[in-house]
Amino acid sequence: MPDCVAASRREILAGVSASALTLCTFTNSGAQTAKSIWPKVRPAIAASVDMEAKITALMARMNVFQKVGQMVQPEIKNISPDDAAKYHIGSVLSGGGSWPTGEVDGPLAGWLSLANMFYGASMDTGDSRLAIPILWGTDAVHGHNNVMGATIFPHNIGLGAANNPGLMRDIGTVTAREVAVTGIDWTFAPAVSVAKDSRWGRTYESFSSDPKVVANLAKEFVLGLQGHPALGNFLSQQKVIGTAKHFIGDGGTTMGIDQGDAEVSEEELYKNHGQGYVQTIGAGVQTVMASFSSWNGEKLHGHKYLLTDVLKIQMGFDGFVIGDWNGHEQVKTCSASSCSNAINAGVDMIMVPEAWKAFLDNTIRQVKAGVIPMARIDDAVRRILRVKFRSGMFDDGKPTAHELAGRAKLIGHADHRALARQAVRESLVLLKNEAALPLSPDSSVIVTGPGADNPNMQAGGWTLDWQGRDVNSKYYKGFTTVKAAFERSDFTVMRDEAARADAAIFVFGETPYAEMDGGLDSLDFDVDLSAIKAFKLRGMKVISIYLGGRPRGLDAVIDMSDAFIAAWLPGSEGGVGLVDVMGGQAYDFKGRLPFDWPHSSDSNFGEGAPRHARGYGLSYAKIAP
Repeated sequence: MPDCVAASRREILAGVSASALTLCTFTNSGAQTAKSIWPKVRPAIAASVDMEAKITALMARMNVFQKVGQMVQPEIKNISPDDAAKYHIGSVLSGGGSWPTGEVDGPLAGWLSLANMFYGASMDTGDSRLAIPILWGTDAVHGHNNVMGATIFPHNIGLGAANNPGLMRDIGTVTAREVAVTGIDWTFAPAVSVAKDSRWGRTYESFSSDPKVVANLAKEFVLGLQGHPALGNFLSQQKVIGTAKHFIGDGGTTMGIDQGDAEVSEEELYKNHGQGYVQTIGAGVQTVMASFSSWNGEKLHGHKYLLTDVLKIQMGFDGFVIGDWNGHEQVKTCSASSCSNAINAGVDMIMVPEAWKAFLDNTIRQVKAGVIPMARIDDAVRRILRVKFRSGMFDDGKPTAHELAGRAKLIGHADHRALARQAVRESLVLLKNEAALPLSPDSSVIVTGPGADNPNMQAGGWTLDWQGRDVNSKYYKGFTTVKAAFERSDFTVMRDEAARADAAIFVFGETPYAEMDGGLDSLDFDVDLSAIKAFKLRGMKVISIYLGGRPRGLDAVIDMSDAFIAAWLPGSEGGVGLVDVMGGQAYDFKGRLPFDWPHSSDSNFGEGAPRHARGYGLSYAKIAP
């Protein structure tokens, strides 16, 4: 097996280039030639023989136990720093709702303290251990959303409505800064999913049903998270490692079934679901996460053709592939504690939250028995070490020594919140306006509805916990709800909902959910219309604001309202961003639908023309096509 070549961060910044050298990847006699529809992607990172020589020298000192340990990723709830040292673990993760102290309101310093402990354990060379720094990954998917008080940006569906590439790069930059404060190296973002059926419970993780929009925004987000060699900031200490996910076709499953089957041709798989990977790999993304879903009946975690022959060989991805949460156990003949097929297919690091010790032991036995070739193990470990060298982990010291470490004032910083407020303003889509907006400065309003003062609904899933509904709203520090934002504005907010005001603002929508729990059989959405009817009977204008992770069948609400705003899941600055635009003094509606908006009768999706096609949106100045 020839030496692979890639650049370290220091060599990149010094301008070292060896682009004529050839990157290598693990192959075997079962390799298939990927179809030519999959492009060769020009790597963003110059090659370096020197760094690969360092990796080769380090791997020569590693035994099978140490190598396999690098490929295993437990959840922080289920492993101690001492265990990480003993078993040579290469990475840990914190899932949604996993906090170092076990409490959502635990001290911010707890994150950095645990990061230091894991780092120290991994670098302890006692008992003949090798010093290989450990990676910590987290789902910072719309800001550092596991951390109380962090800036929470709109979920991807809202950012797709804004469709502002420069804004996306800035959001990636701010997200990386807040993650770096806590000593974490890696986020499992961005999702480059192209949702084709809005019944899918992860639709809000998709920027758009248009693959070009997804690809362009994801690329810019990666550049914000990781930096870029041409910018001179690639994986500097203010940056974190990004992840393009979920490879591939997770948004294209039949009927939008989560973890389902994308029953499409290879050409369609590439055309609709591959563009985000072309752009993010070109931007230098260092990790790719495998999907829970299948392609034409074969689970992606066990799909060698797509993971190895297409992604690594044809497209030239030279970082590492990370599995999803026990995603390997869905592969044929596998379980949570054993899966040679996923490793042989090309998953380099296995996310095995609980059963990691058994998985490690079983994998070592499979290597010794020849079930997993040693060459495959070496390829996986080389890829993992390559990312660690590129990110500067061998040079930067313990997390508390990093540039932004412990700078608590950066969490939820005013400048960061101002950016999130801008993102809200640009993401709002005005679907209807019959002389109800903008509100005049002297307007009196009633602000009501289940979402009016509900930060959980405003944030959605993946906020402080996995599903986004199990943490009390009092812990949503820094959030400004719609009602609170109006109360702080110059508008007159009527406390008595039986009073008569110039306008009634009715805020409603979906209760929070994440994957698995969010799937639908129908997009129809039943809403209690009694409040709207009562306001209309009193001769008041009704402005309805929808908080939700996908378009829903809401004909009755839209028809009865004088104005209707799709606010999506706007995050911590949702209230203030809405007030900014609804006042109309300085800001107009810019958002355009990233997905078709259905009629209520279109209950099973795709049964006729939508109420509004993707790209629709009104503004004060004009009507968008």
